[in-house]
Amino acid sequence: MPSITLHQVVPIPLSDRLEKRTSQIWNTDIVLKQGEWIKIKASSGSGKTTLVHILYKLRNDYKGNVLYGNQNIQAIPAEALASIRQKSISIIFQDLRLFPQLTAFENIQLKNILGGVMYTEKEIMLMVERLQITHIIQHKAQTLSYGEQQRVAIIRALMQPFEWLIMDEPFSHLDINNATLAAQLITEECTKRNAGFILTDLDNDTHFVYTQQLNL
Repeated sequence: MPSITLHQVVPIPLSDRLEKRTSQIWNTDIVLKQGEWIKIKASSGSGKTTLVHILYKLRNDYKGNVLYGNQNIQAIPAEALASIRQKSISIIFQDLRLFPQLTAFENIQLKNILGGVMYTEKEIMLMVERLQITHIIQHKAQTLSYGEQQRVAIIRALMQPFEWLIMDEPFSHLDINNATLAAQLITEECTKRNAGFILTDLDNDTHFVYTQQLNL
């Protein structure tokens, strides 16, 4: 999946508001090329999470077209979409979507197994140590702070193959130190895979050397 193209995309629930404002994403044509590191900045309520869900094909209530490579995502069969999500696109949701009754390690390892066991337990624990969550790794996800859950979700997203990593405000509950540690790990993994990423956030940051910075 070498590129993601948006052609005149506007979410229908937000269409009245968004069609009247200038955006580098909505209601325009843009190609996001594989390997690019893209920051999408937007204020609350302007559709960041909606965009993420559209790109991951969780929402279909929009005008325009989204293409993976040359294929309109609306035409991708369910089985092919599942394969794309396992092999080509990984995601960090804003609401994280951890399994609350599983431990932090089980949440991470489950994705690792489904992805074809990319990492050994020792390699996973090195990531856990780097993000400073070793002390909670055997605790159930529902008992963790949001910042701890966020770091678990970041590691979990790295457990599968991907050409694109989509991140919806991935550092929103992390302090500067922990955000820096997480960004370093993401940088290493994306560089190793020659993968691109799309990151949404409210503010400017210096966590990454971005290829593009766009306003939603």
